[in-house]
Amino acid sequence: MQKTIFVVDDSLTNLLMAENVLEKYYSVITLSSADKMFLVLEKIKPDLILLDIEMPETNGFEAIKRLKSNDAYRQIPVIFLTGHNEADVEAKGIEYGAVDFISKPFSEPVLLNRIRNHLDIDGIIRERTAQLTERTARLVRLQNGVLFMLASVVQMRDTSTGRHIDRTTVYMDLLIRAMLANNVYIDEIGDWDIELVVSSARLHDIGKIAIPDSVLLKPGKLTSDEFDIIKTHTVEGGKIIDKSIEHTGEELFLKNAKLTAEYHHEKWNGRGYPLGLKETDIPLQGRILAIADVYDALTSERPYKKAFTNAEAVRIIMEDSGSHFDPQLTKVFYEISDKFEDVRLSLA
Repeated sequence: MQKTIFVVDDSLTNLLMAENVLEKYYSVITLSSADKMFLVLEKIKPDLILLDIEMPETNGFEAIKRLKSNDAYRQIPVIFLTGHNEADVEAKGIEYGAVDFISKPFSEPVLLNRIRNHLDIDGIIRERTAQLTERTARLVRLQNGVLFMLASVVQMRDTSTGRHIDRTTVYMDLLIRAMLANNVYIDEIGDWDIELVVSSARLHDIGKIAIPDSVLLKPGKLTSDEFDIIKTHTVEGGKIIDKSIEHTGEELFLKNAKLTAEYHHEKWNGRGYPLGLKETDIPLQGRILAIADVYDALTSERPYKKAFTNAEAVRIIMEDSGSHFDPQLTKVFYEISDKFEDVRLSLA
């Protein structure tokens, strides 16, 4: 398939000359102004633009700035056509995003060779970019596969919790999106990759791998000493994730995972564990997951307790607002608690 080239120049002579040279090899569209070029761009996207610098109304520099500021056009390579050879003109053109310059009047061999070179380079870049995109997608799929495998290991060991990890991650997603909608902690979460933060929370109980079966799987109520052992899953989870960071160098995803693993049992009043952090000293990821985690624990049946209803769980969490939970987050939770009930029923 022939590649398309726009030639934009206010000189009819230059347009005819370029068309005569290029039409044997390319689909050529000649345009007498930058304004006409933008009109045609709405319907046709070329593979290359030859753009005159000195034109009335909109000159080449103004045109390329407009091209590069538009996501739909920024990747189109632009070669400037110019009758000047001043270094400052070339420097300005490169700064604005031009890939090359062709001096006027241009010769047929120079024009063809410059265009072929840049179209070949652009083709290679596009091919390599597509390959890199696919490779990145494969790595993401692999990462997600490993993540789900690790989360499944935890769930398989602690079968009494059912689909706890699935539910808590959905609850966390609901809370974060509601926080965004209500501008709660917007300065902190505005730049979050929500999918990454939520996915990383699947590892919040990874430290339970280190808890002995005699304690983790005990059907009855735990003794004080046994509960102290259970508490260590937060610290052990942090250690496991730290080792993963050391070996993989992957920081953002695992850093978020560590924040949920270590801090989802801290309390707003400082009486949680493992560090007894207070209020906003507790990382926000931990404060969000604390609500999701407790709601799921309350509404799930255990060998030592019945499942509370949605209304009972909401009441308990709201009563603990300002003591166990961040009061700003409990307000958000209250507004969307019916959605929590929907998730609980669908992922029972």
